[in-house]
Amino acid sequence: MVSRVWIGELTGASPATLARWYAQRHTQPVERRHPEIVVTVGTTHYFDQQAVESFWAAWQQDVGTGRLGAAGRKPGDGQGSYSADRSARDQAVGVALAALREEGGPRRGLAARLAREHGGVARSWQRAVAEARALYEAETSGAVGEGL
Repeated sequence: MVSRVWIGELTGASPATLARWYAQRHTQPVERRHPEIVVTVGTTHYFDQQAVESFWAAWQQDVGTGRLGAAGRKPGDGQGSYSADRSARDQAVGVALAALREEGGPRRGLAARLAREHGGVARSWQRAVAEARALYEAETSGAVGEGL
């Protein structure tokens, strides 16, 4: 019997990938299907070692080890948006920056107001206002900024 930790060491897969392999086992061909749990002790699941090794050999042959599968968030630009959406974010930051200039600085509820006026989700507008606020503060402090 082997645990998920052991399977992770064998395959090099992350805990999220191991959980996904098990959760989606019924969508895979039988030869590439993750083995079922044999026994649970406490909160640790154990699998038949031979079944795991057979599964991993079939996976390597059919899929390879270069891409174990994606789990978690997709990579973005570090600004809370995917690069394809960056132009939309820049436009929203521009709208938020114009509102900050018009109002003479940050005001409570600005993101919610912009969401109502321009559409979209308030949380996205909160991010845009945060970026715009940093630009606005750089402008008003006399620092030379990039502007939009």
